[in-house]
Amino acid sequence: MFRQTLTKTPHDVVLLSAVRTPITRAFKGGFRHSYPEELLMPVLTTALTRANIPASAINDVLIGNVLTELGFAKTGRTALNAAGFPNSTTFHTVNRQCSSSLQAITHIAHAIAVGQINVGLAGGAESMSRNYNPSRGIPRDVSPLLTGSGVKDATDCLVPMLRTSENVAARYGVSRGEQDEFAVESQRKASEAQSSGRFEGEIAPVNARRVGEDGSESWEVVNRDDGVRAGVTLEKLGKLQPVLEGGASTAGNSSQISDGASATILASRSWAESHGLKPIARFAGTQVAGCAPDEMGIGPIEALRNLYKHSGISQKDVDVFELNEAFASQSIYCIRELGIDMDKVNPNGGAIALGHPIGATGARQTATLLAELQRQDKEVGIVSMCASTGMGVASLFIRE
Repeated sequence: MFRQTLTKTPHDVVLLSAVRTPITRAFKGGFRHSYPEELLMPVLTTALTRANIPASAINDVLIGNVLTELGFAKTGRTALNAAGFPNSTTFHTVNRQCSSSLQAITHIAHAIAVGQINVGLAGGAESMSRNYNPSRGIPRDVSPLLTGSGVKDATDCLVPMLRTSENVAARYGVSRGEQDEFAVESQRKASEAQSSGRFEGEIAPVNARRVGEDGSESWEVVNRDDGVRAGVTLEKLGKLQPVLEGGASTAGNSSQISDGASATILASRSWAESHGLKPIARFAGTQVAGCAPDEMGIGPIEALRNLYKHSGISQKDVDVFELNEAFASQSIYCIRELGIDMDKVNPNGGAIALGHPIGATGARQTATLLAELQRQDKEVGIVSMCASTGMGVASLFIRE
C-alpha cells in the first residue's frame, strides 16, 4: 500500500507553492505593530508568484486563525481583495487551535479531491501581539451546565495549556533536565539553519509597520526570524524559573508567543499539468485523534498512528518529521512513545526556537518541511501537532 501512496495519478492533490513570513516575537519582535492582515497579504502574493499563476486562478481561500476578532472573517477577506484577488475568489476561515492552518490545507485538498474546486489557497495568520491576552485563556462566559456538570473531561477543556504540559511531564516521567536539553537542541538547529540560509527560500519578506513613541509611523522590511537564540546553553536555561510553582515548563523550554503568516497553493494534478505547472509536492492525507484535554500534548501519538494505518506507510518510511514543539515535555514524550529517530525530527529546529503563531504554524511547518525534503533530496514528510482541548493532527506530504 505504501508504494501505491507514492504512485502519481491525475486525481492527486498537489502543492504548487508553500511560503511563510518570518516568525517574530510577540510584543517585542519585528511584527509587534503589524496587523494580521498585513502579514497575510505578502504570503498571498508570494505564493502566487512561486506557483506562477494569476490570482484569478484561485477558486477558494481558507485561512486558519485562532485569536482575531470575528474569526478573521471580515479583515481576512479585506486583505485578500487588497492583495489583488478578484471578487470572484471566495474566502473563509477555520479554527482548530494550533492546527488551524494544517486543517485549512486539508479542507482545501478535500474540496479539490471531490471536484468542488480546481485550485485553492490554504494558510494561516496570527498576530499574537495584537490579539493574545493570557487572562482570556479561559473563557469567562461559560454555561454553568458545563462547569457544574461533574464530568472531569468537560471542565478540563478549559485547563491552561501550560498546566497540560506539567501534567504530561509528571504522568510520563519527562524531567526538567530533558526538557531543557531538548530546547537547547532546538535552538542549536534553528541557529545553524538560519546562519546557513536554509530558511531564505521559504520566507516571504514583509514590509512591517513601526509605530514610534510619538505615534509616528514608519516601515521596515523584516526578512528573518527573530526568536532564534544562538549560543543558548543548558546552564542558561537551567537558571530560568518554572512558570508554575513546582513545575518544569519555562519560557526557555516552551514554544514562543509569536506573530506570522503562511500560505500554500494546492491544485488537482490534472489542472496543474494542463497549465504546464510542475508541482513541488502532493498532499497524501490527514488524520486526527482525540485525547484527554488535560494532557492535550500527547495528541500527535494517535494521530500519527492513524496516519500510518490510513496511508499504508510505516514510520521508517518517513524521511522528515515536522513535529510542533508546543512544549518540550509533550514533544519528548511523543517522540519517545513512538520511537521516532530524533535525527529526522525538526532538523531546522521547531517552535521553541522559531516561535508559534498559532493559526499559522501548520502551513509554516509545511513550507519548512518541503524545503528540507528538497535540501536532503528526500521524498516523504509528515507535519504533526497537538491542539488544545485534546487533539492531535498529522498530515502526509510526498515531495515531487
